[in-house]
Order: sequence, then C-alpha cells, then structure tokens
Amino acid sequence: MALALTETPAGTASVAIVCDGVSTSDRPDEAALTAVETAARALTTALRVGAGDAQALTSSVRGADAAVRSLAGQSANAPSATCVACVVTSVAVTVCWVGDSRAYWLPADAADSPVMLTRDDSLAEELIAAGVLSESEAMASAQGHVITRWLGADAGAADPHVMRFEPRGPGVVLLCSDGLWNYQADPVSLARLALPVALTSLAQAAADLLTFALDAGGRDNVTIVLGRFPPGPAGPT
Repeated sequence: MALALTETPAGTASVAIVCDGVSTSDRPDEAALTAVETAARALTTALRVGAGDAQALTSSVRGADAAVRSLAGQSANAPSATCVACVVTSVAVTVCWVGDSRAYWLPADAADSPVMLTRDDSLAEELIAAGVLSESEAMASAQGHVITRWLGADAGAADPHVMRFEPRGPGVVLLCSDGLWNYQADPVSLARLALPVALTSLAQAAADLLTFALDAGGRDNVTIVLGRFPPGPAGPT
C-alpha cells in the first residue's frame, strides 16, 4: 500500500493505493510491491503538474501494469497483482481499479448510505450480473475469488476502470484487499466497524478493521487504507 498528501494546482489532494499479489502467480509479493511503488510515483507526479484526477489515475495504473509485466522474464506463471487507487480532493473521490481489491465510501452522517465504489473483476461478479447466482451463492462457490482481470504479463491490455464520486458531506474512503472484505463485504456493516472512530483517529479505525479480519480467520493478506474526505493536514492513514 501507499498513501500521500500532495499539493496540486487545484489544491490539496490525498492519494491512496492498495495492490494485492495474486497468490497463484509467481512472486506475488514482488508484483504487488512493484505495482504500488510505480503507481504512487506516477500518480503524485502527474497530480503535481496539473493532470486531471482520472487521467493521472489511469496512466499510473497502466504504468504499474507495465512494471509488473517486466517482472515476467521466462516465468511460466507471470507475477501478477490487483490494484485499486484513489485521489481525494475537496470536491470528489476518484477511484481507479483492476481486479478485486475494493474501495468503499463511509459517510460521517448516519443518514447517508455507505456504498462500495468499485465492482470486482471476478467470475463471481459476472455470475451475479447474469442472474445465475445470488451474491451469497457466488461468494460461497468455487468461483467466488476467481478474478478475470489483473496486472501482469499474462493479462489482457490494461484498461482500468475509473469512477468519480462527489460526497454530500464529510466521511472516510476505505481501500482494502480481499483479506478484509472476505469477512465483511457489506458497506453498511463496514461503516459500523470503522465509524465513528475513523472520524477522529484513522489509525485506530484501521487497527480495529485489521483486528476484526484477523479474529474472523485472517486467512489472506489484510491490507487497509483509510483516507478523509475532504483531505486535511493529517492526510490519509
């Protein structure tokens, strides 16, 4: 994971990235680290010189894909990783992703609804969209965590998803690997776990979410990043 607070021509922006190595590939840890470091450098640089949020995110994720592809060498099972990245400004949250690492919006106002901002690139998501299985059935099936897109040499052309969300008031953006949402995927339930603590201590809220995932089984890498909307001097945690 990576996070930063940076100044852009339009004002302060916070940046957060989570990359999760695909466990069935070679050297997934190296793939995830390469992806997140490459994306973080490219994203902060692009924002500082005035690139639009969506443009900066898309180009940084494509750059991360190229870097992960370069790790393949003669590997029969190319290193690969998922990626979710976001830029938070005073007016919007822009998210870019490939794979099944997720972003959630957790509003401070209990009258507003928490929402998942991403849609998994997975066979389960395709089965749900086609009406073949319900969400609970798909996630419990053998196809529950089979991803259909990723960063790496054995993937198709990098064409990351991008979405822009304009919150109605303050709140928290959560980026995470499936090591967290395996145990709680519902946005409302995640908000209950993170709030109201996250409104005063992002670090404590992240620790609480980590403890929850570990206590629930902790059978996968658990990566959690929380960032404030609007971004403040303390930045994301």
